[in-house]
Amino acid sequence: MKCDRKTLALLPALFAVTSFSLVSCGGGGPTIAKPPSRVTARVLASQSAASPTASPGLILIDGQIDSLLRAAPIAAGSSPGLMAISPDRTTLLAFDSVSNSAEVVSTPTEAQTGSIPLGGSTTSMVVLNTGFGYAAVPAASFTGPGSPPPGAVVAMNLGAAGGIVATISVPNAQTVVSSPDGTQILVFSGESQISHALTIVYPLLVNTNNPLDTVTVSGFDSPVYGVFSADGSTAYILNCGAQCGGTQASVQILNLSTTPPTVGAVIPVNGATVGFLSGSTLYVAGKGTPTGPLCASIPSAATTAATYCGTLDLVNLTTMQDPNYNNPATEIAIPDGYHDRIDMSVNGQLFIGSYGCTSVGNVYNPQGEVRGCLAIFNTTNGTVVIPPDNGDVTGLQSFSTRQVEYVAEGGNLRVYDTRIDALIPPNDFIETGTILITGYIIDVKAIDFF
Repeated sequence: MKCDRKTLALLPALFAVTSFSLVSCGGGGPTIAKPPSRVTARVLASQSAASPTASPGLILIDGQIDSLLRAAPIAAGSSPGLMAISPDRTTLLAFDSVSNSAEVVSTPTEAQTGSIPLGGSTTSMVVLNTGFGYAAVPAASFTGPGSPPPGAVVAMNLGAAGGIVATISVPNAQTVVSSPDGTQILVFSGESQISHALTIVYPLLVNTNNPLDTVTVSGFDSPVYGVFSADGSTAYILNCGAQCGGTQASVQILNLSTTPPTVGAVIPVNGATVGFLSGSTLYVAGKGTPTGPLCASIPSAATTAATYCGTLDLVNLTTMQDPNYNNPATEIAIPDGYHDRIDMSVNGQLFIGSYGCTSVGNVYNPQGEVRGCLAIFNTTNGTVVIPPDNGDVTGLQSFSTRQVEYVAEGGNLRVYDTRIDALIPPNDFIETGTILITGYIIDVKAIDFF
């Protein structure tokens, strides 16, 4: 195509007409597809509350400048909260707690494409690149003689003609964790019952009449979560231990390269309900007991009005040891509560969130100490910051090109500058460190790679 002045003058108009073509001057070039918003650094925040000034839905945000992209949210049921996204970030699920359904959203089109009733509530979902999703539904029921007890993993086809394709019995199923390639899903029965086993679901075998589509592995101590190695050959199982009615919190090796999978070494830790793997270090957070240790018993704990604290452990997977275990002089104190959110920023700031923690003070009328459920651990110098905020932490999102972390805490969407571990300073787009959204924010997910 020959490019002259008239052609160049037409380029803006051509770009406005379609978001799926690229005019190329002087040779062929790749086709560039942009979403309806025309932004390629998008973040979604689930807004669950309806009010005269707020509609429930998924709020679209420009993640480069922390600004709302449009007033009307993407439809996702009457009260969307928990979200899960596929590894390629093309398909997102949002759980609607009013209808107990998984709302399917296409991120390229920024639109809802389906709604799948789950038959019960869920607090854990995964989405695979294959176009299938899995949700842990602890109250899922079965009928008929000899029916199994309540609890299942619900497998969903997320395509245009999708729906539930299988309901896999796992009593009291509460948490699902997918392997990096999506060929294995760990299923945990959670903290609400003492368990010594976990279930592995093999998605490629579901609905193939293969009896090995699920495998139960025993030998654990109230397992509640797992972290996979990068190649998926090993899972590090977090045993909740005494916090969940068992004996001792620990990290336990599960070898997935054998048939059947085999249980390996146990590494005692102070508490274990959530973890994050970085290199050869597995960061593990929890309480260890139903209350957690006394804050005053941990020298590193900042002076606080909170009686009990949680702990952060740094497990060395090379030596298979935790130098912080049962060692008050080196233990790392964080807020208490049930720890189920963890994420690391691009510059090594580890964000740990919990729910049901001890809240201190009032962030809207600060008088003395203000404390919530968030801790930030600097992996470079080992310091801990507990930001002056209140409420449960329900969502965390880091970015590979920005030194910021999005945090959903107490219904607000905060933006932290990870260079200073504090709310981002005022700029042209954000004045208070909070993205102002009318309503109650539950979860946050980046739907572009940036």
